[in-house]
Amino acid sequence: MLIDTLKMLFIRDLNILKSEIESYENESDICKTQKGIANSAGNLCLHIIGNLNTYIGAQYGKTGYIRNRPLEFSLKDISRAELLSKIEETIVILVNALNTLSEEDLKMEYPLLVLKNKTSTEFILLHLTTHLAYHLGQINYHRRLLDA
Repeated sequence: MLIDTLKMLFIRDLNILKSEIESYENESDICKTQKGIANSAGNLCLHIIGNLNTYIGAQYGKTGYIRNRPLEFSLKDISRAELLSKIEETIVILVNALNTLSEEDLKMEYPLLVLKNKTSTEFILLHLTTHLAYHLGQINYHRRLLDA
């Protein structure tokens, strides 16, 4: 049951992410920063995609994804179309990966050390939903500032 809830939350928020990226009036603003805002929406979007593909896609979907975290924050000229495509791909990867898990798997220790201490798979997946929502809020605020 929790797996279905997680899938619904990830799909919902990744679709909201798509909507946010689509809603920028000027495509060039997606990769801009403003005074006091260190990361652009484009970089935050890449960071979200990198996180989910690393901790869910590669781990449970066996995608072979290799993360380049520094590039998530340094890449400055990524198109809206490429971001939207990456989000769509991530949705498919997440659903496929989460479909491989059972409720019993959620109670098992997550195989990688992500936070300071080892945790359950359930905890990491819940953490990833809140991490996504946190950055989604930042992107929404960024867009509204630049579109104002």
